[in-house]
Amino acid sequence: MPTIIASQIAVAQSLMIEPLDGAAHIDLSVVLPTFNEAVSIVSVLEQLMAHLDTVPGLTYETIVVDDDSPDRTWEKAERLAETRPQVRVLRRQKERGLSTAVIRGWQVARGRILGVMDADLQHPPEVTAQLWQEMSRGAELAIASRHIEGGGVSDWTLARRIISRCAQMIGLAILPEVTARVSDPMSGYFMISRNCIAGRELNPLGYKILIEVLGRGKVDWISEVPYTFRERAEGSSKVTNKIYLQYVQHLLRIRMYLLKSSAFFRFCVVGMTGVAIDMSLLCLLSDPKMLGWGLTRSKIIAAEAALINNFIWNDLWTFSKLARHQNHIGQRLKRFLKFNAICGVGLILNVLILNVEFNAFHMNRYVANLVAIVIVTAWNYTTNWKLNWRVTARK
Repeated sequence: MPTIIASQIAVAQSLMIEPLDGAAHIDLSVVLPTFNEAVSIVSVLEQLMAHLDTVPGLTYETIVVDDDSPDRTWEKAERLAETRPQVRVLRRQKERGLSTAVIRGWQVARGRILGVMDADLQHPPEVTAQLWQEMSRGAELAIASRHIEGGGVSDWTLARRIISRCAQMIGLAILPEVTARVSDPMSGYFMISRNCIAGRELNPLGYKILIEVLGRGKVDWISEVPYTFRERAEGSSKVTNKIYLQYVQHLLRIRMYLLKSSAFFRFCVVGMTGVAIDMSLLCLLSDPKMLGWGLTRSKIIAAEAALINNFIWNDLWTFSKLARHQNHIGQRLKRFLKFNAICGVGLILNVLILNVEFNAFHMNRYVANLVAIVIVTAWNYTTNWKLNWRVTARK
């Protein structure tokens, strides 16, 4: 099969995945983005196809998307394609980047299910069969995860583990409604139904394509399977400081995309009204020129008034789609009590932070209070969405 040159693809600069038309299609397309992977590409393809061949009735293809590697990775893949029709090769000459490579592969793919995995054997090929099993059960997204029971990393140093976890925490802070949906949002090994991202303009940056898919796609049913991330047997890692910067930029890009329509944006708007109530009551109750009550007692009263306000508006607006089918007074009361319990944990954290800032660092009481509120906002949203409104709606 001849190599496809990127300029031959009639997609211009668009990164949109088209729905399948009436042409013949197959079950699964797995994309392997490559750059200087000549030493491993044949081995990973052979192992991958050996495992996929064991799935009864499965029709599939593997698509190597190479960024014009100096070690001529695409040539190795093309030689294998001469004897294995399941192998296709796309050589990009004017475009670079792992995430865009994956999308370019998906654009030429014929599968109703789209997949991606690394080409350096750090992703064990045998896990693809487990991912396909989850998709065949009806999942819309199946993720290979290092962070569920049975998963892990092989020989990572403590520093590397800390960096990975910090990156995940940054994701939770900036994009909680996206990254909190899965245990391993940094995973680059997954399958997704084409229908979940077809017709949506994708705009990735850096390496973390899964975050792009979760942020811009429409995915309901997510399954996860465990895997152990392996160390490279050959070659060198391509992770640089620039990659970490691109990761944060990517999170912010999706944050802006979701801002206007997301539940998190509405949660923050409601939260701002709560801040206004909280600040006003705190001033009225604790300021020496007003009632002059103690700071902690004043904060608790002000926060509870803000919580009541926030619950009402979140139930009627932020999570209205989840709450509208559970609008009995008893159900609303149950949600209110849960909301108070969840936000109560945030309130304890808020009070602790406020007292440390005010008493230890002598910050202005209102600035300190605002900082404390911002810190616990991500906690309150993520936990309420996962454990309160979403659970109630499912029941």
